[in-house]
Amino acid sequence: MQEADLRALVAGIRVRLTGAQERLQREYETCPRAAALLRGRAREVDGILREVWRQCALPSEACLVAVGGYGRAELFPDSDVDLLVLVPDALDAAVSASVERLVGLAWDVGLEIGHAVRTLDECVEAARRDITVQTNLLEARRLAGSPRLYATFCQRLAQVLDVPAFFRAKRLEQEERYSRFDDTPYSLEPNCKESPGGLRDLQVILWVARAARLGRSWTELARAGLFTRREALHLKRAEEFLRHVRIRLHHIAGRREDRIVFDHQEALARAFAIAPTAVRRASEIFMQRYYRNAKLVTQLNTILMQNLAARLLEGPAAAAFAINERFRMQHELLDVCDEALFERSPGAILEAFLLLEQHSELKGMTARSLRALWRSRSRIDARFRRDPANRTLFLRLLQERRGITHEFRRMNQWGILGRYLPAFGKIVGQMQHDLFHVYTVDQHILQVLRNLRRFTLAEHAHEYPLCSRLMTGLDKPWILYVAALFHDIAKGRGGDHSVLGSRDARRFCRNHDIAREDTESVCFLVENHLVLSSVAQKQDLSDPAVIRAFAERVGDETRLTALYLLTHADIRGTSPKVWNNWKARLIEDLFQATLGLLRGGAAAVGAGLAERQEAARALLRFHGLRPGVEAALWEQFDTVYFMRHDAADIAWHTRLLYYRPDAPEPVVKARLNRIGQGLEVVIYARDEPELFVRLCGYFAHLGYSIVDARIHTTRNGYALDSFVLFDPSARLGDRDAISLIEHDLAQRLESHAAPDRPAPVRLSRQVRHFPISPEVSIRPDEKGRCYLMSVSAADRPGLLLSIAQVLARRHIGVHTAKIATLGERVEDVFLISGAELDEKSALLRLEQELLAALAGA
Repeated sequence: MQEADLRALVAGIRVRLTGAQERLQREYETCPRAAALLRGRAREVDGILREVWRQCALPSEACLVAVGGYGRAELFPDSDVDLLVLVPDALDAAVSASVERLVGLAWDVGLEIGHAVRTLDECVEAARRDITVQTNLLEARRLAGSPRLYATFCQRLAQVLDVPAFFRAKRLEQEERYSRFDDTPYSLEPNCKESPGGLRDLQVILWVARAARLGRSWTELARAGLFTRREALHLKRAEEFLRHVRIRLHHIAGRREDRIVFDHQEALARAFAIAPTAVRRASEIFMQRYYRNAKLVTQLNTILMQNLAARLLEGPAAAAFAINERFRMQHELLDVCDEALFERSPGAILEAFLLLEQHSELKGMTARSLRALWRSRSRIDARFRRDPANRTLFLRLLQERRGITHEFRRMNQWGILGRYLPAFGKIVGQMQHDLFHVYTVDQHILQVLRNLRRFTLAEHAHEYPLCSRLMTGLDKPWILYVAALFHDIAKGRGGDHSVLGSRDARRFCRNHDIAREDTESVCFLVENHLVLSSVAQKQDLSDPAVIRAFAERVGDETRLTALYLLTHADIRGTSPKVWNNWKARLIEDLFQATLGLLRGGAAAVGAGLAERQEAARALLRFHGLRPGVEAALWEQFDTVYFMRHDAADIAWHTRLLYYRPDAPEPVVKARLNRIGQGLEVVIYARDEPELFVRLCGYFAHLGYSIVDARIHTTRNGYALDSFVLFDPSARLGDRDAISLIEHDLAQRLESHAAPDRPAPVRLSRQVRHFPISPEVSIRPDEKGRCYLMSVSAADRPGLLLSIAQVLARRHIGVHTAKIATLGERVEDVFLISGAELDEKSALLRLEQELLAALAGA
């Protein structure tokens, strides 16, 4: 064929392919039928490849084979086209040139192909070595070329296929795939193809069934007795939903994209005709639907993989050991004596989970028990929930010595927990786009339960020794587990979820005949589960009035201990990024100070002025400083300084500055934080306008986050500012940064350099697509001397610098800053003062400027 004719052919095929794609998309959008689109695209590509094959003049003995998903005659809008060019013998130069021409033409006409060229022997060897190749070839389909070679190819592959080995390899492959996705379908941006609960979970069942000649479709597998017709219907519906998700993802992205990223979640919700409600985004509703479908897929995958294992793997016969008249143990699994047990006696559903808690030798349930459980889950209805025997069983599940975390997760996985607690069922799969939770509400609750349980286990006592010791001292730790179940159960309803959850908890306690005192404890914990964290991170713990007010709210030592443990477990259960040693120290400081007050003493954090000074003097003597060396320096400090810093900080500052209270040059000193994470930096320099701005700019430029700042002006006109810094990106080692900060910052202060700009950092997709409205609140403190300014906004580089610049322009002084970072969200509290704060109009202008700065304007 002449070059001009070839170009015309390629152009014509490109137009034809583009037209077919657009037509298929229009037809799909008019009448969304996933199978029609997938088969339609495969047919179009079949025709094009056959035409290209004819143009390339390959030998008649060769064969063009579709493999992988294309071999199933299923092509998603932007999926690759996987091909095998099967040749009878090793390639000679002429055949090699023809193959290159085939591949080049396929790309030229607009097909993204993945190809391999192999002989029969090479195919067999590759299939033996690589389970992925064997799986791809399992779905082979001839497109063009020699039927005889293709028939021989199929025969040779069948001969080398070891079905039990294939099943074991696919099961191991699935375990490894699950591990890559953290063994959960509930990630913020799941992969609808590869994540647990995605299309791959269904495909692996069909691959194994096809290899074992049990069938090629769900209908055929139901006929083969692998599952029931009803289960086949569930499988078809779940697969259809996932196909629609993947098709629409490709259409929205305009390319192959299998991750449900934040950028596309709202568009996907619109494509599924999902509208927002007054309290929930459309994307949250869509993602809940996706997570519930993924949960169903993982349930069915578990049952079917166990069924396939029983059919395909010959294991040694194992005797069944009776546990009671209704259950037995077989192969270390709990088995029902009668598959109709749960239908006949629904209470046995909860008994099964209780037995799994009580018998550590049981590793799970048999396939037939899981199937019976799954079919009978609808028997948990209002009548079931009213039955006193079932209520007793449920409480016993929370009171056993072991297995609570595993069995509550298993109950959630199989839909039992959400049916017994309907309020819990409503939050299953519910995403939280609050910029710091990375789990769905149900998964977060179970993570908190898991954290609490670990406090009771000796093998985990080294992780959080104080929490383990406190948990051991509780008479009824199960009260904490009930509070954990209800603390976030009212999320997504609108209103205060703490108050609404407390009402649900009270109803639960009343229905389950829990003693009045215990009921009040549960309700207190649920309603106040955010209070300890809020006080610790936003209020001045050096103020004795703060400690007294918190102690009055808590009431007694038992409630304080329980609230501390729940807070600890809750913060750690939101996201691995939210918890750090600084938060741990803050909540422990508040706990210890309140505990001392409740026991009749003075709060350690809020110790008196004389006690702090004496403790600081003792530390100075310990470091070899003679008595009285601190006097000249301390004369420049007022009472506020001593009340805002503990004895260790006062002693450190004094050791640095006692011999230079009138230092002519800025003094900058840094050290590793006492909690073992981050840095503490102290700056002593002549006070000047915008000093706080310059310090914030410098730390932001280095990439550090300020988590605590204390700003003090001495009587002789010096600024004594101390900061606690974390490096979230870990770009600089903390030890390496000490000398850099001490030298570089001192030089910049001495030269009066302009404020640095923060290092450029891309905002996360979560912040871009799920922004929160910034909030600013400014109110007088209780003493009427200063003002408390609370700020809430999405975190971004240089945010604190933006706030500092606004305050500096308005001549507002900053005394303390407490910076609480919750994932991608910040909630900061500043103690400020300034003449403008007493004028309503000026105060309003300040709030408007701060809102604009927080919004990035």
